[in-house]
Amino acid sequence: MSGAVNVLVVGVGPHTRLNHLPALAVAQDAGLAGTVTGADLPDAAAAAVEYGTPSQPRRMPVVPVQPFPVSRRSLPDVVRRLLEGVVERERIGAVVVATEPSVHLPYALWAMERGLPVLLDKPLTVRAGASTDPEAAQAIAEDFDTLLDAYRAARRRDPRMVVSVLSQRRWHPAFRRVRELIAEVAEATNCPVTSVQSSHGDGQWRLPDELVDLGYHGFDRGYGKAAHSGYHHFDTVPWWLAAGERPGKEIDEVEVHAACTRPADFLAQLTIADHARLLPSFADRNPYTEQDLDRLTAGFGEVDVFLNVAYRSRGRVMALGSHNLAHTTFSQRSALHPVPGDLYKGNGRIGQENHIIQQGPFQALHLHVLQTLHGDEDGVDRRAAGGADHIELHVFRNDRLRPDWQRHRTLDFADLVHGSGDNAVLPTQRSARTCAITEFLSYLTRHIPRTEMASDLTDHRRPARLMAGAYLSMSRRWADAGRRPTAPVMLDFRPAAAPAPTARALAALGATR
Repeated sequence: MSGAVNVLVVGVGPHTRLNHLPALAVAQDAGLAGTVTGADLPDAAAAAVEYGTPSQPRRMPVVPVQPFPVSRRSLPDVVRRLLEGVVERERIGAVVVATEPSVHLPYALWAMERGLPVLLDKPLTVRAGASTDPEAAQAIAEDFDTLLDAYRAARRRDPRMVVSVLSQRRWHPAFRRVRELIAEVAEATNCPVTSVQSSHGDGQWRLPDELVDLGYHGFDRGYGKAAHSGYHHFDTVPWWLAAGERPGKEIDEVEVHAACTRPADFLAQLTIADHARLLPSFADRNPYTEQDLDRLTAGFGEVDVFLNVAYRSRGRVMALGSHNLAHTTFSQRSALHPVPGDLYKGNGRIGQENHIIQQGPFQALHLHVLQTLHGDEDGVDRRAAGGADHIELHVFRNDRLRPDWQRHRTLDFADLVHGSGDNAVLPTQRSARTCAITEFLSYLTRHIPRTEMASDLTDHRRPARLMAGAYLSMSRRWADAGRRPTAPVMLDFRPAAAPAPTARALAALGATR
C-alpha cells in the first residue's frame, strides 16, 4: 500500500468548508490523506481555514491565487508557477478542484498535464452566458471532449492516473438501491426504464436587492440552477437509465426542450412591494426600483428550469423524462439579512426532491426526500417526513405476473443504510460526499482497484451533454425572444469509450499488482 496523499484543494469557499474539508479530516484520521493545502482568491486566502472537530481542530494554509478571466482555457503563467511551487514544496499527490465552476476547466487541465490525479467537483464546466448565448451553451459539451482528451493523454503517460467527478448521488445508498432495482427488473424482463419524473427544489429565497448584490450562487454570470445542483440530476437520471439498457435498446440520442424563469420573472411573482409588506425594513434597505432591477438583471441566468426530455434508441423513444429544477421552492427563511458565512445552507435554504421511475408494466419506484429545518428541541423525528434526514423509497412490482415479487414495500432511512458499524454509509448527502473523497484517496493509496470507482470522468459524457442541451434550449429561446417556436435540441447521447490502455500501460499495471 502507498502512504497518505498530500492534497491541494483549489477553492475553499462555503461549499468546500461544509463538505470537502470534513471528509478530508476523516481521510486524514484514516491515514489516506496527509497534509491539506488550499488555494483561492486573495480575500479567501487572507487567513488559514480551520476545519476538523473541536476535539481535533486543524488549520489549512491557503495560498492566494490571482483572479483571471473565465474565458481562459488554460491557467495564466503566474498562477501556474505559483501552483507548481506549492506542488513541489508540499509534495502534493492529488488535486481537488472545487472552485466556481466557470474556471474548473483550466485547473483540471493543469493538474492532468502535471500528472496529478483530480477529484473534480460538479458540474464539470460551465460557460459565462450559457443561458443566453448558444455558443457558450454548446461549449459545455465541447469542454467535456477537451477534458476527456487530456485525461486519455494523461493515462497514456501514467496508467494509474484518475479523474473522479464528485457527483455524490452515485455513492448515496438510496440512489444506488434504485439503480440495483432497475437492473434487476431489466435482467428479468428485458424492459428498460420507460419514464422518469424528477424534481428538485433548493428553497432559496433571494431578496430583490440580493439578486444583484449577493454573488454566491448568483445569476449574474448568465447561468443558474442547472449549473448548481441541477448537474446532480443530469448525472443521476442517465446513470439510472444505463442500468436498464439492454442489447438493442441502448440510448444513442437525446431531445431536450427547456423552459425557465429568470430574475425578472421572479420579480413579477414576488414584487418589490410584496417583499416590503412581508419583511419590515426591506424598503429601507433596498436601493433599487423595479426599473433598476429589470435593467441590472437583464441577461442573468435561470432561477428555475423545467426540462422535457426524450431518450431515443435508433430513432425510437426508450424513455421520456421530465426534470424540474427550481430555486424558488419551499423555504424557511424569515430574516431580512442573510446569514453571514453561511450562504451555502443558511437563510432557510432546504432541499426537497422526488423521483418517479417507471419500468414498463413491471416496476415503479418512488423516491421521496421531504425534509425541513428544525431544532432538536422541537421533538421532530429526523428520519420521518418533515425531518432533516427524511428519505423514503417505495417499490412497486407486478406480483401477478411474477408471484415471487412483492407487490409493494417501503424502504426508510434505516433500510437504506449500507453496511454497519464504522463502515456504515448513511443515506445522506454528507455521508455520500465522504464516500466520494474516501474512494478517490483509497484508489491513490492502492487500497481499491480502479474497477471499484463509481464516478470516473469517462462516465460523464451523458450528463455533460444533457446539461449542454438544457442550456442550448434556454439560450435559443432567449435569442429568438419569442418570435417563433424554438425547435428542441437534439444531441448524440452515446457514452464515452473508456481509454484503451497501451501495451506499456498494461505492463505497468501488471507490475503494481
